Formats: sequence, structure tokens, C-alpha cells
Amino acid sequence: MLRGLARAAARRHGVPWARGSGGRAGVPAHVVDLRSDTVTRPGPAMRRAMAEAVVGDDDYGEDPTVRELQEKASELLGVEQTLFVPTNTMANLISVMGHCRRRGSQLLLGQESHLHVYEQGGAAQIAGVHSRPLPDLPHGTLDLVELERVLTQGLGNPYHPVCELICLENTHSSSGGRVLPLDYLRQVHALARNYGVQVHLDGARLMNAALALRVPPARIVEHCDSVSLSFSKGLGAPVGALVGGPKDFIKEVWRLRKALGGGMHQAGVLAAAALVGLANAEEVLLQDHQNAQRFATGLRELASPICSVDPGTVETNMVVVRVVGLSPKELCQHLRAVSAEEEKQMGQVVSVLLFPWTEHSVRAVWHRDVSAQDTELALRKWEFVLRQLGP
Repeated sequence: MLRGLARAAARRHGVPWARGSGGRAGVPAHVVDLRSDTVTRPGPAMRRAMAEAVVGDDDYGEDPTVRELQEKASELLGVEQTLFVPTNTMANLISVMGHCRRRGSQLLLGQESHLHVYEQGGAAQIAGVHSRPLPDLPHGTLDLVELERVLTQGLGNPYHPVCELICLENTHSSSGGRVLPLDYLRQVHALARNYGVQVHLDGARLMNAALALRVPPARIVEHCDSVSLSFSKGLGAPVGALVGGPKDFIKEVWRLRKALGGGMHQAGVLAAAALVGLANAEEVLLQDHQNAQRFATGLRELASPICSVDPGTVETNMVVVRVVGLSPKELCQHLRAVSAEEEKQMGQVVSVLLFPWTEHSVRAVWHRDVSAQDTELALRKWEFVLRQLGP
């Protein structure tokens, strides 16, 4: 009966179940979830902070915990003010709306950027802003010559939309967590100023970028006119993000947050989680980066003709693995599945959760719920699967 209940619980929570050999009923798999750093769960300290948070009505500016978060974030990012919002998607959208006041104005961004691909086209759908995507270079940057060509294309021409904003993403998710160099950010900002255009930074994983560059986050943000920061990725909070920028800009995006339904009341319970995430960010994110690098190095050492990775491209908490000989979807299925044969050979069963990333790659993302031991188990599972698939 207990085994039946355990099986039911495993199915209910999406945990694979492996049957053992020798007639035993089976054991649940150890799950290593590398799908995204959004899958983290609040730990005991974060839950305690949420439960004990001092709250007020943030819609009236009276929540002391939200105010504390916004003040600390302003200092961290080197901006005049910040505004707490439910999601980074909202943070990006209201930033676009705050910069692009006229409908039909133009936004330049990378064609693989998160804002362009994964945020439902909100800039067009809600803000009435025309997005012009530019090709992303492998490092997640835009070609500066092409950027200037596009910036000058419509100058003084009544047939073209007026360009008002450039959006960058740091770290760059679709490029595998690559970090935008400081000199590149400086050049983009100088180019934008020269043509009267603003720069918004999608800094969902800004803290990862700062750690990789070994600089304070403010050193990155100084090259932008506004910035977003997510608390619900590597920082581990269940919800929340913020927008940072000049006081007048934050005053405007407060109105836009309200218009989009983002005004919250006793939001201190959420801000408390963000404060805990910020407090130990450096230690946790460093471990994530080290685990990702260890995995990339270990996978390369397997020297498999099926999977390949260049550890030199692993700059933060993401690893993109090139796959040949089978589809990324099939590889993900093999890594997720568990079997009696695996238990027999390996002494335990491990289910590694991943998403296919492109037609020829999968992406693995490290976070606070994946330990160094989990990383080694994931490598062992990968080795087992490749051995089963190989000649």
C-alpha cells in the first residue's frame, strides 16, 4: 500500500518511477531539473522571511519591505529609483512603453532576444511599438555597423517609423547565458546618444553577468537608460522583478504598471523573498557557474560523437549542448527516462529534465536547487545514455 501511495505521489509531482530488478516494486528516481532557473523553490529562510514580512499597502507606497527592497536595489544598480513589479516581462514592457511614448515608434533589438521571442510581442500587441529585429552575433551582441545603419536609415524620412529605443539582454539567454562585454555596452550607449535614442537593458540575469564580469551591477547599468532585474530566476524568489532608472522615468512606469494590473497591495511578502535572494546572490550564483562549467568540461571529456560542448562558451549558468545523430527531443526523452537496467548498472536511477533548444541542441540551466552532487549525477546519467545510444 505504501509503495502504491509513493507511486501515486511520484506521478502527481511529475517524478519518474523506476522498476528495480529482482522482483522489487521499484524506487523513485532522483530528479535533476535543468530546464530553467525559474524552477527553483523557496528555501526555509526565504519562506520564513515571507511569513514574517512587515507589510503595508504598496499601492499607496506604504509597504516598508517593498520600500526597503527598492532602496537597496537602487543603490545596487546605481540608479535614482526602482519599482517592484510582478514579472520581468512586465518590467520590460512598461520600460518600452515609458521610452516609446508615441504609437508606431520603433524599437531595435536582437531577433533571438527574450523580449522579441518569448514575451508575446507585447511591445506591438499592447504598446503599439514597431519592433525591428536585428541578427544576433554568437556572443549575443548586435553588429555595431548594422545597428548604426538601421539607426540612420529613417532619420528625417516621413516614410519610416521613428526609432526611440534599443533593447539589449544581459546575460543573453538564447546565446547560452553569454555576457555582453562592458566595452560593447559603452559603444551601443554612445551610438544611441548620438542619434537621440534610449537604451533599455533586459537584465533578467544581470546578477549572473556582473558576477562573470567581476564588477558591481552598477558598472553594467551605467551604460543604459533603464534596466529590468528578475528575482525569480537565479535569485530563487517565487515571483517578482523591478525596473530601474531616473525618477521621472520611474514615475511614468508606475502609471503604466497600474494600467497593466501590476499594482499590488501587501506585496512585502514577495519583496521579502527578493531581499533574501539578493542577500546571498554572489555565493549561490558562483556555485551555479562553477557547476555549469564542471558539467561542460565533464561532457567534453566523454568525447561522444553524439553530444559536444565548448566549455569556453560557458560564461554563466547555462550550457548549450550540440546534438547529432538524433533529435534533441529524443535525447531529452532518453535523459528523462529511467529503467531497471540503469539501476542495475549505476546503483540508482536519475532523471535529468531538459528542454530541446534548437533543431540541433539542448540547453541546460543551473540554479540553487542543483548541487555539485546533482551535477555529477547528471553527468553519470548522460554517460549512461550515450553508452546506450552509441555503437
